[in-house]
Amino acid sequence: MVRTVDWANLIGRRLRLRDLHVFSTVVQSGSMAKAATHLRVTQPAVSKAIAELEAVLGVRLFDRSTRGVEPTIYGAALVRCGAAVFDDLKQGIKTIESLADPTSGDVRIGCLMSIAATALPPIIQRFAQKYPHVVVHHDELNFITQQLSGLRDRKYDFVVGRLAKPLTAGDDDLNVEVLFHDRMVLTAGTHSRWARRRKIDLAELVDEPWILPGPDTFNYARLSEAFQAHALPMPKASVVTLSMALRARLLANGPYIAPFQDFSLRLLGADRSAIRILPVDLPDRPAPMALVTLKNRTLTPVVERFMEHIRDYIRPHAGWPPQLPAGPKSQQRARRR
Repeated sequence: MVRTVDWANLIGRRLRLRDLHVFSTVVQSGSMAKAATHLRVTQPAVSKAIAELEAVLGVRLFDRSTRGVEPTIYGAALVRCGAAVFDDLKQGIKTIESLADPTSGDVRIGCLMSIAATALPPIIQRFAQKYPHVVVHHDELNFITQQLSGLRDRKYDFVVGRLAKPLTAGDDDLNVEVLFHDRMVLTAGTHSRWARRRKIDLAELVDEPWILPGPDTFNYARLSEAFQAHALPMPKASVVTLSMALRARLLANGPYIAPFQDFSLRLLGADRSAIRILPVDLPDRPAPMALVTLKNRTLTPVVERFMEHIRDYIRPHAGWPPQLPAGPKSQQRARRR
């Protein structure tokens, strides 16, 4: 007969936050002795806390050796659980603080470089005018894998990034809100001989000096697809950079061709007037730009307000609701709306 465990009663009576904290410290330290030093307690006290946790859960949490300790599969599961528990508590405390003072707090963002360089500055400025005591923490991340990793580690409240490929079943812990669909365009300076052309074949641009991103980026992959579709070799780079500012200045003053994201180009500011989108036929491969949060994670009111500022800023610039990729199914969905 299977034993029924009253986990709610067991956890409420015997599982203590202090023991979870000790457990997490042991995992991070890799040894009981180092954890004891960090916690400023004795090693027997650490060992006792771990033994009590193992007794409550009925499993071994660590494999012990002369080199220290390593979490078992049960310990690894508790690591993830403990991170969520402490994060929820911190979020709850922040929510309580925001109820006392709804105009203060922290917002932590992981954001795509192109958004950080164009849309984020005016969003932060508008937000700061209404909530001057809120601190915005921002990390510029160019790859969605970095963004999602930081989100799952609860380093960020939310991330804004490009979904270069569909999410999988392993991403069912995420809330994904598509803000708009972006497209790659090819650009040159307004002084360029290409800027006056009404139609350009991609083959004509192969031997031009190019500003390219790194080969592991979205724009490079889309550009490679375009040249392959026309049975053309990938052009050689004269400059390799991810910097939008550097691309814009080089285009404005030099003979270069460069890929840009359409949305970012529209928000580029003063440098935009010196850049022309070239009339080149490219495969229609729009990429969704999304605001991503963790499911079942309570966000503080001030974070919710910041995300609303993002939506309010994006709507007039990108169209709302987001434009769907071209195609029969997309057109059907658009008509149903």
